[in-house]
Amino acid sequence: MLKGLGNIAALMKQARTMGPRMQEQMEELKSKTVHGSSGGGMIKVQANGIGQILSVAIDPALSQQNDVEMIQDLLPAAINDALEKQQQLRLEVMQSVTEDLPLPGNMEDMLKQFMGGDDGGDSSDLTSPKI
Repeated sequence: MLKGLGNIAALMKQARTMGPRMQEQMEELKSKTVHGSSGGGMIKVQANGIGQILSVAIDPALSQQNDVEMIQDLLPAAINDALEKQQQLRLEVMQSVTEDLPLPGNMEDMLKQFMGGDDGGDSSDLTSPKI
């Protein structure tokens, strides 16, 4: 029974060294960008790797039509497209931080779910609803 304590101590030591690596990765995510679009590119959204929306571009032809309802429909779709890409980027970066940890097989799946990756089911949540 006490043999497992050595493994836990080693795991805890590795977890402590992850703090600075996590901070570095968060800074890296802030500097990376993803793009989302909807309406065949009529609305484009740029977000950074931590989910902040950096810019929104609306095709002048769309704004000249004064079709507010269409813009209201397309804007959330473009934002959600960008945020889905941001979540995938974040998942990839966080997996690179934890790849050295001896995580049990199901922990990888749990990490993906926690970090917003594909859980095999309906991935609707409060930050990225499907439209």
